[in-house]
Amino acid sequence: MAQPTSHPPLFSRLFRQNVAVDLGTANTLIYTDDGGIVLNQPSVVCFQKQGEARRDHVTAGGTPIVAAVGNEAKQMLGRAPGNLEAVRPMRHGVIADFPAAEHMIRQFVAMARPRQLFGRRATFTICVPAGATQVERRAIKEAAVSAGAWKVSLIGESLASAVGAGLPVASATGSMVVDIGGGTTEVGVIALGGAVYSGSIRVGGDQFDQAIVNHVRSVYGVLLGEQTAEYVKKTIGSALRDVPLERMNATGRSVEDGLPRTVQLSNHDIAEAIVAPLRQVIGAVKTGLESAPPELITDIAGSGIVLTGGGALLGHLDRCLSEQLGVAVRVADEPLTCAVRGAGAALGMVDAFAFD
Repeated sequence: MAQPTSHPPLFSRLFRQNVAVDLGTANTLIYTDDGGIVLNQPSVVCFQKQGEARRDHVTAGGTPIVAAVGNEAKQMLGRAPGNLEAVRPMRHGVIADFPAAEHMIRQFVAMARPRQLFGRRATFTICVPAGATQVERRAIKEAAVSAGAWKVSLIGESLASAVGAGLPVASATGSMVVDIGGGTTEVGVIALGGAVYSGSIRVGGDQFDQAIVNHVRSVYGVLLGEQTAEYVKKTIGSALRDVPLERMNATGRSVEDGLPRTVQLSNHDIAEAIVAPLRQVIGAVKTGLESAPPELITDIAGSGIVLTGGGALLGHLDRCLSEQLGVAVRVADEPLTCAVRGAGAALGMVDAFAFD
């Protein structure tokens, strides 16, 4: 009897493309095995309304009209006229608006994959937070399949971030990664290719932004837009007050008379504003340390904690956590892209890592 022939990897690649997706609350990143990171866009989609109907009412052709996605759609948040509706379909790392997420993913995949690759079957690996329920995980898979995926696997955000940060995840040595995204903070203790401990809280960059909005309204009587608060955080944001003073102007609407008003904010203001959400992040990391086996804690005490995600870029956050926890803390190289790069690297080592 003739033995079945096995196709060489190169032949298989002609018909299949591996795609890793970090479907984040703030940004969506897409990585392909032959192109690296091919898309990094805000997780926002803008629909065109039909008359008085909302965008979730289908058009005469049966499909809502997508006016913009990504960077262009984000510029419309808080600015869109009545005939447009800008939507953020992701909340706390999971899908909050399934139809909008489906359209957003489909548009992003079309932007990320050149025309000549459309004939290849795409196998998706998507990062998910540890706290995602089975219903939320199923929604992510279904949205990806609706957007054109042939097969979908899920990988934990912490594990993917650890791989992307270059930690020795496949060894018996324990590593700890803290991924601070737009809507969640993931804490993972990794060893032997899996998460020994994985925890998630629904606090991230969005909660920092909202805390800044609330603080400025309370102290200065000015209401800032969310994008303005985010810009202030990225420009002068600090997790500590005992640092050199930096200032910048921010313009919002006066609570008293509704007129435009400009206030001067400092990095000390930001540190004071984000005390509450930052305390929750520190608490989550402490819980991870308390829950990990003693042998792995010894490893972590020697190697330190690694920060990934966009929230890791907050000024002096590594020093703040180190002082609170008594453990060395460092920010990973290119923390924004660690998760998607890690998921992409894991694609070629399926047997070494835990997929869902």
